[in-house]
Amino acid sequence: MNIATTTITQVQHELLCACPSCGSAELSGIYAQDDVPVSSCLLFENATAAAAVERGDIRLTHCAGCGFIFNAAFRAGASEYSERYEETQGFSPTFSRFHTRLAQELIDTHDLNGKEILEVGCGKGEFLLLLSHLGGNNCLGVDPSALPDRIKDAPGAERVTLIRDFFTPDMADRAFDAIICKMTLEHIIDTLDFLSVIREAVTEGSQPLVFFQIPNAMRILTDAAFEDIYYEHCSYFTDGSLVRLFEKAGFTPLRVLHQYEDQYLTIECTVGEPTAAMGPALVADDDRAEIASLAAVLAQRLAGRQAEWAQKIAAAAEAGKKVVMWGSGSKAVAFLSSLPAPQLIDAVVDINPNKQGSAMPGSGHDIIAPSELIGIDPDLVIVMNAAYCTEIMEDLASMGIAAQVVAL
Repeated sequence: MNIATTTITQVQHELLCACPSCGSAELSGIYAQDDVPVSSCLLFENATAAAAVERGDIRLTHCAGCGFIFNAAFRAGASEYSERYEETQGFSPTFSRFHTRLAQELIDTHDLNGKEILEVGCGKGEFLLLLSHLGGNNCLGVDPSALPDRIKDAPGAERVTLIRDFFTPDMADRAFDAIICKMTLEHIIDTLDFLSVIREAVTEGSQPLVFFQIPNAMRILTDAAFEDIYYEHCSYFTDGSLVRLFEKAGFTPLRVLHQYEDQYLTIECTVGEPTAAMGPALVADDDRAEIASLAAVLAQRLAGRQAEWAQKIAAAAEAGKKVVMWGSGSKAVAFLSSLPAPQLIDAVVDINPNKQGSAMPGSGHDIIAPSELIGIDPDLVIVMNAAYCTEIMEDLASMGIAAQVVAL
């Protein structure tokens, strides 16, 4: 997770009646889910505290005007982003390789060597460390969940400054060569206002690379990926709605890419007329009709896939099999929230040592280390993210566990 300042205020349970990205009132409800945890990555000491997590409702709404999808029941400020928020994926070798490769590609493509870089919503600062270490860049990161002490001894930390706060334009006290914002915009309900804040932070006369990374909502629409729908993610973008938003906010989109097994969208922009080195401005395809068609049947398809997983788990439990989940992040919270009998899951595993010993928000499941599976000897391991299947199967084999592994 990463988060930055928001400006919309909402009365609890009041639904938004205008699109936060384009202002259109041509809205349609496409999916509803009640009483879900509003904070999926908080660390709770025990099951009682975890079960008492604040809850909220999801009312996914489609805007015909721009194709944007958002949770119209979202309450800004309900989710907690603090030192208790543990979102890092960096303990996974698979993710670390992707992260390092992404940082190097940005450095090489945009000549980010010895430059000034700002990251809004920097989390624990892992990506800035890579940009500093690999490119010798001076980096400023802003995030209310930042923990400067965690990175102080890491390579590149001497050029990284973290501010534990929400971002405001006055923090951009110099001209930056790149403004980065990864896995943050999906947490912002007032999307146009937020991008306007970022635009305001651009020093007059400068032309920085503006790089955003977010989840790819097309995967939810095409695969009925219900595990990617949870409270903190109030904003869902496809290529077209993302480009239209950035154009409306005063940016010049350059390219949109699909990454990490099609799970992420990245958009690269600048301000003003792009230089020859940047290439031409992007002319995006109009995907609004396709998105509207997929959105119209989303609820039915999500319900069918949720029922399939509930039946699979119930059948395994009835046969006396032990079922565990691997991954305790937001996908896991969404998955457990969809199950009629979450107690049939015997354990939730996570390789992040900072999460082990805590309890899952909502369900209260203990989060255990992989080594504890030896004592459980599971029959079925449900992997929350297919990108990690290979490394998880290798870990299981090293422990002598011959469980069936299936991924969402």
